[in-house]
Amino acid sequence: MAWTALLVAGLLEVGWATSMKLSNGFTRLGPTVATFVLMIISFGLLSFAMRFLPLGTAYTVWTGIGAVGSALVGILIMKESSDPVRLICLGLILAGIIGLRLTSTE
Repeated sequence: MAWTALLVAGLLEVGWATSMKLSNGFTRLGPTVATFVLMIISFGLLSFAMRFLPLGTAYTVWTGIGAVGSALVGILIMKESSDPVRLICLGLILAGIIGLRLTSTE
């Protein structure tokens, strides 16, 4: 259950980061509200997961999911660079997330 909560928390981090970008510096009401609602839920799920998972694992996986997911949103939706070196770096982050999950005893 903790890993599921952590996965959802990471995906919601992608959502709030995207909403923050769309809020245009918190000048647009809808995306601004979405940012804060998604942040609260994401932090709540992260907090729940941290009750059962080590701090380093939970926080690193959460930020890794958010980083990779946000970069993919940027590439796929916002037409940001998909330079091969950038994609390799994202793959390395993903490999780290998978490695932490596979070596976790929780």
